[in-house]
Amino acid sequence: MSDHSDTNTHRTAPQNTPGRTPSPWHAGEVRLQEILGVDARMEEVGRKVLRDHMIEQHRLFYPQLPFAVLGTVDGDGNPWATLRANRPGFLFATDPYHLSVTLPRDQTDPADIGLNDGDGIGLLGIELHTRRRNRLNGTILRRNETSFDIKVGHSFGNCPKYIHPRNLAFAPDVEDLQSQDLRKSPQTGVTLTKDVRDFISQSDTFFITSYVDNAAPDRGREVDVSHRGGPPGFVTIDDTGALIIPDYAGNRFFNTLGNLVINPLAGLVFVDFTTGDMLQLTGTAEIVMGGAMVTQFVGAERLLSFSPSRWVLRRAVFPMRMAGGAEG
Repeated sequence: MSDHSDTNTHRTAPQNTPGRTPSPWHAGEVRLQEILGVDARMEEVGRKVLRDHMIEQHRLFYPQLPFAVLGTVDGDGNPWATLRANRPGFLFATDPYHLSVTLPRDQTDPADIGLNDGDGIGLLGIELHTRRRNRLNGTILRRNETSFDIKVGHSFGNCPKYIHPRNLAFAPDVEDLQSQDLRKSPQTGVTLTKDVRDFISQSDTFFITSYVDNAAPDRGREVDVSHRGGPPGFVTIDDTGALIIPDYAGNRFFNTLGNLVINPLAGLVFVDFTTGDMLQLTGTAEIVMGGAMVTQFVGAERLLSFSPSRWVLRRAVFPMRMAGGAEG
C-alpha cells in the first residue's frame, strides 16, 4: 500500500520549545510516530520537507499533469476523494503560494460539493508512468464556475512506493463519453452490491481523503488526499461490509493515519483505468495496530478497517484510459 506521507492536519505544537517555530506535526501524527519511536527524528525531517509554499520543482511539475486527485469535504462533514482531468496546464502555480486550477463544476461528482470558496482541499499531483507525485493542501479561492486558486497550506513531495506504473491518454471519443446518459445517472447506495464488491476486489490502487478541523482560527480545516496501492485484491471486505486495508511500511509521516486518530471520517475512490468507471465511498475508518488479524496480511504493519456509509458508482466518468488498453 501507499506510504504514510499523506499530508497534513491541524498543526498544533506538541513538541514546541522556546525560540522554535511550531512543530510541523499535529497530535495524531506525533502519537503514531511515538509508538514507533521515530518522533524525534520525524520532528527534524518535518521541519525540512513540509513547506508553506511550492518549491520551483513542484511549480514546474503541476502544469505537466493531465489529471489530479482531489480531496474535499461536503456540507455534512463527509470526506470524498475524486480524480479530475483536463488538458495539461489546467494546474498552474501563479506564485509559490497559489496553485491555479481550471476545472468545470460536475454535479454528478459528490466531491464537487466541497469545491466552494473558502473550503479546505487536498490535492495530489501524480504522474503514473514515472511514479512521481507531489502533495499539497490549502484553501479554495474560487474565481468562477470553471476556475479557482488554492492558497497553499502545506506542500511536499512523496516517495513512489506502491505506485503501479501506467501509461494513460485521453480517450479519442472523450467528448462522446462525457455526454453519455451513463455519466449523468450515477448509482448510489449504502450496502455494498456485487458490482461494488467486484470493483474493489479487482483494484490495485485507490486514493483516500481524511481531514481535521484546526482549533486555531488561522489554520482552519486541513484536508489530505493520498495514494494507496498493492496487488489486485489487496483490499478485502469482511462479513460486516467493512473494507480491510493492509498498511505497509512508509516514510513515517502518518498524515492519513494521524488524521484518522483525531477524526475517523474518510473518503475512498477506486478507478478502473480501462473503462473510466469511478467508485467513491465515504465512511469511518478504524486503525488496527496489531494482533492476529494483522498477521494474516504479509508485510502489513497495521490495518485500516473502513466502514462505508455511502457509495457512488459513476460509469465512464474518468476521461483517460490506459494506452493500448494495458499497463505501461
